Parts: sequence; structure tokens; C-alpha cells
Amino acid sequence: MQDLKISLITVCYNADATIRRCIESVVSQNFKNIEYIIVDGASTDKTIGIIDKYKDHTSIFLSERDKGIYDAMNKGIQLANGDIVGMLNADDFFANDSVLSDVAKAFSQQKADIVYGNLDYINSSRKTVRKWRSDKYKPFRFNWGWMPPHPTFYCKRDLFDKYGFYSTEYGSAADYELMLRFMYRNSLHVTFINKVLVKMNIGGKSNESYLNRLKSLYFDFKAMRKNEVLFPIFTLIAKPIRKIIQYL
Repeated sequence: MQDLKISLITVCYNADATIRRCIESVVSQNFKNIEYIIVDGASTDKTIGIIDKYKDHTSIFLSERDKGIYDAMNKGIQLANGDIVGMLNADDFFANDSVLSDVAKAFSQQKADIVYGNLDYINSSRKTVRKWRSDKYKPFRFNWGWMPPHPTFYCKRDLFDKYGFYSTEYGSAADYELMLRFMYRNSLHVTFINKVLVKMNIGGKSNESYLNRLKSLYFDFKAMRKNEVLFPIFTLIAKPIRKIIQYL
């Protein structure tokens, strides 16, 4: 299991309020064969100074202007040399110290191409306010508005070379489109870890205003049409309903 190398990518910009917590959760992992890549968008706050304090735990650090979060993710993937690639953005942190061990075990023992798990959204008091619980993967679930939580999504590095990187033409749905492309359109071996892997701050740009929500729905629909999801209108309605259920 330790023979597998996991390339973990953290994308950040002006994240001095959360980046330390994110990095500390990586440093504390009991799985040690990690290539830790941090891609910063030329932060102007204290982010870079905080990252510099962890340089002994960082394999690659890049700080330069980018064209958005998915462009930054693509830069990280291009730099990655591991067998497996995953994302842990600055607002996120691992739920416990054995997350990457569980991920590596799933790839090793299950011969998986893709692995994902569960996610908790937390508020400023670290109280869980929304629970994103997934299930074992079946392709038809995408037709019912289902998707795995992207912050828990890990895949083999070579999948990006075979099927492409994040496409910035899908805006806030670029991660959704990539998971549709990888999981729905191709017959890959997918494994579900029924554990909370990541905790994430509640909120996000796609929900900041009604206009952003409409844009998000448009990009979701565009991603569905591109990847030939059946009944895209029904799926578009089902997706926000699933989000509401996660608060219950």
C-alpha cells in the first residue's frame, strides 16, 4: 500500500484564515508516501508566509496568477508524479489522520481507478451543518441527480492523460463535468469508502447570489448534455433536491 504515491494538490488564493488548518491535516496523515503540491494564485495576504513555514512538508510550491480554481488544479495535475491524484483545497481539511491510508488501501486492495467517500460541511464554529452521504457507485445514479463529493474524489493520474483535464468552459461545474466524463462515460472501476473523508466550510461562489445559482444550473445542464446524461431536465431538478436533503 505504501508503494502507491498519492499526489495531493491544494489550490489557494488569499486563504490565510484556513490554509494552516488544511496543511496541518495533511502533515498529520499516517500515510507518508505523499507528493504534496500547493498551487497559489499569487496571494497578497499572509498565505504565502504560512505556506513557507511548512516547506519541509511540501514537495512542490507554485505561486503565480491563474485563470481560476480549475486552471490552478490543472497546473497541479501537470506537475503531479504520483500514481493517484486528489484535491484538498484551502477551505477543506481531512476528517482524521487515516484518510489517505484508507484511500490508498481502496486503490490497492480493490484495484480501483477512482475512489470517493463522504463529506461534512461545517460552519465557523466547526459544527456540522450539512452531511453529504454518498453510496456505492452505479451509473444510473447520475440520472437521478447524484454525484460524489468532489473534495473526496481520487483517481489514477493516467486518467487525466486518457480522458482530459478540468475543462474551464463549464465554470463552477467543471468538477461535475470531469466526474461525469470519467465515471459515467467510461467503464472504470469505482470504489466507495463509507466514511467521512473531508470537512469543508459551508458556502461557495456558486451560491452567493441568484445569478450565480442560475449560472451554476446552466453549467450543470451543459455538462449533462456533453456527457449524454439521460433526462437532463429531470436530473437538473433532482440535483438541488438532493442538496436540501443533506441538511436534514
